[in-house]
Amino acid sequence: MARRKKHIQIAAIPLAIAVLAISTVPSVAATITTSYRNSFRVCTARLLSVGITDVAAANACAAALNPRTLSSCVVSIEQRTEIAAGDALATCRQVRRPDELATCVVGISQTSQEQPANVLDYCGRSLLPVRFAECVVGLRSEINFTPVQAMDSCIDASDPLGNLSPTFVPAIQTPGIQTSPVPITPVPPEAQPIPALTEPVTP
Repeated sequence: MARRKKHIQIAAIPLAIAVLAISTVPSVAATITTSYRNSFRVCTARLLSVGITDVAAANACAAALNPRTLSSCVVSIEQRTEIAAGDALATCRQVRRPDELATCVVGISQTSQEQPANVLDYCGRSLLPVRFAECVVGLRSEINFTPVQAMDSCIDASDPLGNLSPTFVPAIQTPGIQTSPVPITPVPPEAQPIPALTEPVTP
């Protein structure tokens, strides 16, 4: 009887382990939320709130790597500048860091009495939007530049290697030394080797 009880206990151990493993695996349905913790829902709701159409919002949020950041970029630009939400969405979708784009556009626009219409284009072209905005604001704080003049100066400075002359040679390199080829003296016919004659093989 004791031996039979021992066999039952041993057989129950794998069953208990299997039940424990199943209970620790989260249900797939439990991990998908329809609340506003769902980034795609947040993105869609934000874009719709600023007038983006259903189709445009669906396409933008579905394709976004970070839907929350994309929608935050559009909403921030639309609410804090004179730029339309549709224009902001088009640029926010093209850049790698939409949050930095929004900081750039809003920062430059709020420091200008007349908001430049092309600030969105300049910030979208810059690889470092926040640094670009700091450059524009900094120059205009000390120099009587228009926003466009400051943005032109900063966007040109962001690519210092783009305006180099084709003949430019870095200091660490030296031009190669050109040498003229050594002339080759032709060999006279009498000095050329005579090929050996071979006798035809007869079957």
